[in-house]
Order: sequence, then C-alpha cells, then structure tokens
Amino acid sequence: MTGPAERARNQQLWDLVNAQFAGADGLALWQREEIVWGLFATPEAQLGALGEVAGLDVLEVGCGVAHVSAWLARRGARVLALDLSGAQVATARAAQAAFGPAFPVLQADAEALPLRDRCVDLVVSEHGAPAWCEPEAWVGEAARVLRPGGRLVFLTNSPLSGMCVPAQGGPAGERLLRGPAELRTITWPGGGTEHHPSHGDWIRVLVGHGFVVEGLRELHAPQEGEATAATGYYGIADLAWARRWPVEDLWSARLPG
Repeated sequence: MTGPAERARNQQLWDLVNAQFAGADGLALWQREEIVWGLFATPEAQLGALGEVAGLDVLEVGCGVAHVSAWLARRGARVLALDLSGAQVATARAAQAAFGPAFPVLQADAEALPLRDRCVDLVVSEHGAPAWCEPEAWVGEAARVLRPGGRLVFLTNSPLSGMCVPAQGGPAGERLLRGPAELRTITWPGGGTEHHPSHGDWIRVLVGHGFVVEGLRELHAPQEGEATAATGYYGIADLAWARRWPVEDLWSARLPG
C-alpha cells in the first residue's frame, strides 16, 4: 500500500490542484450531457467501454470533482463517489448542489474502501486511483467490493506518454526520458508519487486479483477537426503528439460470474 508520507503528499497536492485548476473545469464538466474520456474528450458512444449502466450500483474511486459519477447517475446508475482530497470532494458537492443529480460523495481512500464485500456492479476511475494509488492495493479493493460478474473500467496515462513527459513539467516530447521500470512508482520533482505500470504489469495485477481483461483502448487525439487538450496540471501531451502516439489507456476487466 501507499506509505503515509506519500499519501499525505498526494492529498496535499490534489487539494492544491483543485484550487488552481479543478474548480472551474469541474463545474464545466458537470454540465456536459455526453460521457467522454480523457484529455481529448473521446465519446463513450464511440468507445463503448461502460455499456448499459441503468440500475447498476456503481462506485467511482479517485472521483476528483465527480463529473463521471454525475454522468452515470443521469443515466440511471446508483452511484457512490469517493476521493482522498477533501478539497475535491467539496468542489464535487458544490457542483452537485448547483447542477444535480444527488448521490453520495465521500472522502475516502481507494486502497482501503469503507464498503462491505460484493456490494457494487461496476467500479470506475478516470485518472484517479490508477495513477495515484498503489495498483495491487486499489485493484484488490475493487475486486473485493465487486459482485460476481462485476466490471472494472479505468483510464490512466499511457506508458509511452509517461516515458516522454519532462520531469520539470510540460507536455510529452519526442524523446524517451525514462524506462518502463522507472514509471512503476515515480515521485516527480515538486509533485506527488504516481504509479504507471507497463501493459504487462497491468495485466498481471488484474489477473492476479481474479479479473478477466476485456479490453484495452489506446486513446489518441482525433486525426481531423479541432480538438483542445487539457492544460495546466493535466497537460501531459499536445494535439500533435497525441495524434501520433497513444496518450491514455482505457482498460476494462470483469470478474467471473
């Protein structure tokens, strides 16, 4: 599991990120009707990662401002959203009060979920738990709370983008700056501790906790038309880079029924 010092540093970082970036962006995301994924807003309708969610018990871990949970709740899911950052939870609750719908948003650690075994049908995380929690710990917790046949869907940085992002910040470049082993657990200068396993490591972790991998969708920026990448803390790649190489990975896995 993530050590106390690393957990505290990550929590403080995301309280700060929320103050600098997440507030205004989060309020805008709450008002979007269509579910989209990642830096370049790839539509769920194009990817089909979630499937039908109406009537499902859904847990979002590392929810940030919980806009994904809001989208799911509008489509009939019974949602619970959790995040380690109290500032992010506060922003989520403010957005919820402004725009609805109503669902529980709690401050909690994805590596130690305050839930009983086998209580949800779907666990979702978009750039939350996958990067900021120790993979064995949070995937193990997801497996514990999922019912038989339940699914795990999560979005994280692609290993290639992590290998090309400068340590001092800024978008990914065209040179490899570190190897895959250096990304498994990495503490950025002035930042937090992140986890970016290779594809092989993700498969090992998922299978080791009983999951069957259903799919890996490597997300690029759209090849045509206008597109704007996230800036500020989330600006890991620009449009030109993400059109050439996968910037994010969207994983889906299922427990046997």
